[in-house]
Amino acid sequence: MPIKIALPKGSLLRETAALLDRADWGLSDYNQKAGFYRLESLKFPHLFAKVFHEKDIPIQVAVGNYDLGICGLDWVEELLVKYLSSAVVRVKNLGYGDSTLYIAASGLSGTSTIEELQAKPSMVRIASEYPNLAESFAVEFRLRQFGFFPLWGAAEVYPPESADLALISVGAEGKLWDYGLVPVSKILDSSACLIANASSWLAKDLSEIVASIESGLLGSEESSSRPSIVKIKDLPEREEPIEVDSDTVWLALPDGHQQPPALRLLSRAGIQIDDKITNRRPNIGLAGVMAKMIRPQDMPLQVANGNFTLAITGHDWLTEHLCQFPSSPVKKFLDLKFGKVKLVAVVSKDILVNDAQDLRQLNSERAAPLRVASEYVNIADKYARDNHLGPYRVIPTWGASEGFIPEDADLLIENTQTGRTIARHNLKIIDTLFESTACLIGTTDCDLDSNKGKRVQSIISRLQANLEGD
Repeated sequence: MPIKIALPKGSLLRETAALLDRADWGLSDYNQKAGFYRLESLKFPHLFAKVFHEKDIPIQVAVGNYDLGICGLDWVEELLVKYLSSAVVRVKNLGYGDSTLYIAASGLSGTSTIEELQAKPSMVRIASEYPNLAESFAVEFRLRQFGFFPLWGAAEVYPPESADLALISVGAEGKLWDYGLVPVSKILDSSACLIANASSWLAKDLSEIVASIESGLLGSEESSSRPSIVKIKDLPEREEPIEVDSDTVWLALPDGHQQPPALRLLSRAGIQIDDKITNRRPNIGLAGVMAKMIRPQDMPLQVANGNFTLAITGHDWLTEHLCQFPSSPVKKFLDLKFGKVKLVAVVSKDILVNDAQDLRQLNSERAAPLRVASEYVNIADKYARDNHLGPYRVIPTWGASEGFIPEDADLLIENTQTGRTIARHNLKIIDTLFESTACLIGTTDCDLDSNKGKRVQSIISRLQANLEGD
């Protein structure tokens, strides 16, 4: 009987690959440079391994698509704290990838204890990639009013202006000081762990696989998932808060691959960003303008919420936002003409489907709903509805989406520049939804005659005059 295991990409990949190498699995293609998601083991011919974004692994194991998985305990707890009956068994702490989840506040906020939060009469805003754990914290400590900003990442930059607290993962408590944050509560200690599907754990003989993993361990120490208050005796000396007012323009700049061309455009426009690109609060050199670097995926919602005035994101993520919130006040001000990608519909090369009509016909002959995987869950949902694909369900992903087809999805809504990666994974494009480039977005609520509005217009004019090709 075949055994399926989900392995992590990203920060846990190197140490997981070293563990499995010590266990003599013979996974030659499991490394940082590998471009394929399906792996074969020389030691276990009956083992099927696939590489996922770490956040997806607990879900894939819980629904029974995989018998075993390796991921961080933090993502297991993020699933279980909301879905208590999920079919996930924690098998073994693997002793690497250590981190700690903290609820943290800005060092400028004056908040450093649970008691201060509990006494706060206004809403406590929490930003995090871990919305389920954030909600559990707020309920556990009986905060009077609370709200969440579910994020793709970079939660540490949101307090104090855009949120009161951030729930973030750090390698050491001292790292919080680098973000200008102070710990309020420790939520859990996390490390890489081996998990199993509950049904597989009972019905399949996984002992040989588990024993080989244990043989490759260098030693481990069990992590604790019990919340505990961090007692803060001596806070670091606080800097003076930066003065902002209602006329301040908050500009969200992208991290990741969109960052270099965005900074080049700003430089051509005479807007100089300091050269510390790892600084998520860079100096921008414009009076009355403050900048933060956040994930492009989060920008449209944050602009809609009023946390940012302008943002440089992708048209794809603006469209994703508007599909979910058609009446959102967010609009595109400028097409910035870099970062061009196409959003495409993708299927396996092995099925006889060439367009949406063929897919609709194929789905009408299937007994199970069409599985549509995508980071763009709202665009994917709209595409399936607009093309009348019949019964379907959307599977949210956090990346490495090409690996879902054909075992874990039937259709993928994905972005691509050249299509080469899609072809390399034995996939084919059957439809192009639209082209996307970077864009400057803002809100229609801004009064352009105010001081703030004039600053917005000045930034728009500067960027427009320096677009490549203009």
